[in-house]
Amino acid sequence: MKKLFVVVILFLGIAVVAISFSELETIMLTLRKAHLTFFILAIIVQLLWFITTARMYQSIFHLLGVDESTWTLSRIATAANFINVVAPTAGVGGIALFASEARRRGHPAGKVTVAAALFLLLDQAAFLCILALGLIILARRNDLDAGEISASIFLLGIALSYAFVLYLGYRSEEKLGKLLAAAARGINRIVRIFRKHEYLSEARAHEFAHEVSEGFSGLTEKPSSLIRPILWGILDKILLMCILMFSFLSFEVPFTAGTIIAGFSIAYLFLIVSPTPSGIGIVEGLMPIALTSLNVDWSQAVLITLTYRTVTFWVPFGIGAWAFRSLHTAGEEPSAI
Repeated sequence: MKKLFVVVILFLGIAVVAISFSELETIMLTLRKAHLTFFILAIIVQLLWFITTARMYQSIFHLLGVDESTWTLSRIATAANFINVVAPTAGVGGIALFASEARRRGHPAGKVTVAAALFLLLDQAAFLCILALGLIILARRNDLDAGEISASIFLLGIALSYAFVLYLGYRSEEKLGKLLAAAARGINRIVRIFRKHEYLSEARAHEFAHEVSEGFSGLTEKPSSLIRPILWGILDKILLMCILMFSFLSFEVPFTAGTIIAGFSIAYLFLIVSPTPSGIGIVEGLMPIALTSLNVDWSQAVLITLTYRTVTFWVPFGIGAWAFRSLHTAGEEPSAI
């Protein structure tokens, strides 16, 4: 069963590449026109991004009393990102991989589950800080429209929902279990229209509530300690903005700090709220429009978008596939999820 899971995940990864083959051809043609030096610098920054992401995980793990190396967390986080692309489940697949690795390494699965869920929440909190600045820039340039405002409100709603669920788990296992069980019942009623069997298990909802409550049991730090992982999250976003800056420099396109911040904010916003995994197709379509509204020529905006997405999507995707496979081949086989 474990080997079958690995084969299915890797097959889905190949399917993503195959479906996006035409996009890859366009990307290769684009890169031939770019200054190689800046493109290599962008890839180096992306590799640093893996480290800062791992350090953010590490700071959250520390809050819950779990110690793990930066290298290990970087590898698991990269593999989790790969799973979330090929099997999109709103980040649940990645959380499940962390829990699986926790059991294998002897860590309490509940704590690691909470840590992975906290990462999603705090990462969104960090981006909301950047997004607020980006929206201010757009408003000052009279480029803020209903689309950005609606997506921002939707993202804020997602973050508040995550925060409420985690807070409820911190305060009361029973209340969280009832909430999740009620949500499972509601989803099952809808699914029964199309299939007879239950889609979600209410028993599993109560088990998850127990895991979350158990995970918070070792939290002895003050709430102010959450500032450190948020700062790591902000650094993550700054590195991604540096990649966007190098994408501009690759084609000698003039830019301002406001253009970089606002352009990144819009692209990352729609990446999060997109119905497709990691915004495939959505970001490539909307980011050139956003950059054009910031006074970037359309053809240049397309080139910049393709370069940026090559570094921030396809490079992590490829490394994530290797990381996921290495957890299996190195005798670190993940449990079936």
